[in-house]
Amino acid sequence: MSTNAETIGTQMPKIIPEVWSASLNKKLDKSGVGMKIVNKIYEKDIKNYGDTVHIGELGDVNVIDYEEGDLSTGMTLQKVSSTDQVLKLDQQKAFNFFLSDVTQAQAKIKDLQKKFEKRAKIAVDTVKDTFILGAFADIPAANKLADVTLTKDNAYDTFVELAKILKNNNAIQADLDEISKDNQADGSLPWVVINPDVEAILLKSPEFIHATEKGDKVLRKGSIGSIAGLDVLVSTNLPTTSYKVNVMAGINDAIAFAGNISKVEVIRNDMFFGDNVRGLYVYGKKVVLPNALAGVVMTVGSAPSGD
Repeated sequence: MSTNAETIGTQMPKIIPEVWSASLNKKLDKSGVGMKIVNKIYEKDIKNYGDTVHIGELGDVNVIDYEEGDLSTGMTLQKVSSTDQVLKLDQQKAFNFFLSDVTQAQAKIKDLQKKFEKRAKIAVDTVKDTFILGAFADIPAANKLADVTLTKDNAYDTFVELAKILKNNNAIQADLDEISKDNQADGSLPWVVINPDVEAILLKSPEFIHATEKGDKVLRKGSIGSIAGLDVLVSTNLPTTSYKVNVMAGINDAIAFAGNISKVEVIRNDMFFGDNVRGLYVYGKKVVLPNALAGVVMTVGSAPSGD
């Protein structure tokens, strides 16, 4: 950066790429619905676009009959095996904006870096959450309920059925394990993600338990409450078309995710007085336990007359 650009630092907080990148990554870890419903333990192993981690999966161990002293048959020896699934950082998004020296000097905005970090965070959050919630497409057909027109009268039964699918597949949320400890409190429940339209109906259901009324049951951060044994999280990034919403339930073990602000650069503009600030966000996901997800397409209202 030129001497003139350094001088501008006396009029505004200087933007330091390394600090920006680290700070933005930290903010992303603590925000967005997506970060509350995924397994991030592999994130430390992959950082750059194209990086890959192989996730091992152990096969089942058989249990056989045994009788002491029976030498006629002996015990059958089982050869155990393992398979692997691949989590790859195969998605990239970038931001690139210009900060004019004149604008910076005239604006007199304090903590300008933090304010633009927040704007970048919001943009990346939207991309990230939409991508994670797209895992609805990977839910097995057997784990999807028939489409339902949601009302306050059938809401509870619908969420009971979602919870039943998870339980029948032994998809039980672990407490404070390596996967869930950053997102949940002790004894937390499996999750379900809804949008504000579903929330408006759910709030009218007498079976819905508000988070503030939970008392001895502490829900994960961001939960508005619980219904049918599911923590309820609200996102505006759920795929929604023609008043139909893809509602997804599951446990954190189901979706592996990794994301990283891999590069932030501040470059002096060669045509105007000011700085170009650009950053690269790389990310990827893998549904490693499809049977630990359940879903339903909910119709929430209808188009106003004249639409």
